[in-house]
Amino acid sequence: MGDRTVNILGVPTSAGAYCVGVEQAPAALRDAGLVETLIAAGCDVNDHGDLTRRLWAPDLTNRYAQNLGEVVASTQELAAAASQVLSGSEKLLVIGGSCAVAIGMCAALDRLDQRPRVIYVDRHLDLNTPHSTAEGSLSWMGMAHVLDLEGSAPELAGVSGRTPLLRSSDLVYLGVDRTQATDWERAQVDTLGVTVVEQRTLCDDPRRAARAARDALPPGPFFVHLDVDVLDFLDAPIAENVNGRNSGPTIAQLAPALAELVPHPDCWGITIGQLDPAHAASDPTAVPRLVDALAAAFAAPRPA
Repeated sequence: MGDRTVNILGVPTSAGAYCVGVEQAPAALRDAGLVETLIAAGCDVNDHGDLTRRLWAPDLTNRYAQNLGEVVASTQELAAAASQVLSGSEKLLVIGGSCAVAIGMCAALDRLDQRPRVIYVDRHLDLNTPHSTAEGSLSWMGMAHVLDLEGSAPELAGVSGRTPLLRSSDLVYLGVDRTQATDWERAQVDTLGVTVVEQRTLCDDPRRAARAARDALPPGPFFVHLDVDVLDFLDAPIAENVNGRNSGPTIAQLAPALAELVPHPDCWGITIGQLDPAHAASDPTAVPRLVDALAAAFAAPRPA
């Protein structure tokens, strides 16, 4: 079925997150019927299982780049595995785990001599470095490292052997709330000239916002990264970050945006991060609704 073939790869790691929890997301998505729903929607599915399970732990050695070694190892493992199943004729669904999966996807494309391009669907910019914030969570720093911003950890920025791994013109944000960005991040966006399609635009007209994000990318292969904290936490209380209340798209609003992006012939796949099943237990419908949105996106016809 070509472009309706979906390869699934799980990355059950919270090493780059704020605490344990998101490593359980791949199992939670499968338990919510991910594979069965994709098949019912008309997709051929190859589930390649999970990579190594890695847990967050307080890292007193690398306080400002917590569990750096584990994040580097996870990224390298994902790059190697994803590069074996990535192709322009099939789609790859990477279910994390922390948002560091986006670094691994960039590295996988690089392994295939493809220029990485990303539509980053997130409430946040993830442009911090170990020197710009005291938080220490590398999941809040992924795009800073693929862009090799000043202050990035060399081990992670250079994970593929090429720096920068991503050009600033090949990164487009969708759904960002600028009020949640640090001063450092806002300055980087302005300096680099990165395109940001903001949260309000995504909520008002999801398909139009998605097209605007896609059209801002140069032609060529791209992937979509989805941090579930882009969602309104009251509609979908599934994210590790619980602060996104009464703002951001609902799953119903996000769905048409994904359906605009994922079927595009240049889209090679989607990565998902920061889903915490412990939070999702507060609304048992939320993860199944997300699964339905993903299946609808993968099964949608190619955009004209």
